[in-house]
Amino acid sequence: MTDRRAFLRMTMMGAAGLIVAGCDRISQSSWGPKVLGSAEGLNHRVQALLAPSSAMAREYREADISAVFRANGTTMPGSAVYQTLLANQFRDYRLPVNGLVSRPTTLSIDDLKKLDMRTQITRHDCVEGWSVIGKWQGTLLSAVLDHVGVQPQARYVVFHCFDDMGLGTPYYESVDLSEARHPQTLLAYGLNDRSVPVPNGAPLRLRVSRQLGYKQAKYISRIELVASFASIGDGHGGYWEDQGYEWYAGI
Repeated sequence: MTDRRAFLRMTMMGAAGLIVAGCDRISQSSWGPKVLGSAEGLNHRVQALLAPSSAMAREYREADISAVFRANGTTMPGSAVYQTLLANQFRDYRLPVNGLVSRPTTLSIDDLKKLDMRTQITRHDCVEGWSVIGKWQGTLLSAVLDHVGVQPQARYVVFHCFDDMGLGTPYYESVDLSEARHPQTLLAYGLNDRSVPVPNGAPLRLRVSRQLGYKQAKYISRIELVASFASIGDGHGGYWEDQGYEWYAGI
């Protein structure tokens, strides 16, 4: 049974990789969105079978931590707001949490630490094919959700970010409430026993250890709970998803 599960998992990961690798060309075609949508649905169903919401990502030992934690995507947001926060070493950083919540709030890093603090050593897998292992310190996203109170109609947690992807389009990502409440889903402010470095997403980033790197939103500026993605970006739940990538990027 273990060999069969491993084979199925490898098969699906390979198929997902091929889809993502070719998504720029596919998404520009008239038939591409239907193909990508169909493949994503299949991928999500198989992943749910092999790795249900209770499944845990592997956690590692201190000896396994990579000597260098490679950065992916943006490594220095250029927005004036971010640069001002950086100049003051993020002492003035505050995280708004709003949308479909009962108690909208704004949290400092110290506020997050008072809600919950934990450490986990997990692997970061990039869609480009490389991986690194890091020691993350952060607050469970579920603790934040409990603090603000999630309204019944909310289905997704959206992370709005400081990094501008061009033409005034900020990076954004999202997860559903099941992934948001997973016991390994962190709002991380520490990496390898120090504050998260700027290239890796300072002052706060998402860690969803069961999904690929592009889901790990960096430079979080605001968290919003929503019922749908219809009014956000192009309506697919994330910046890269709007370019044709899969919304569910399970590994």
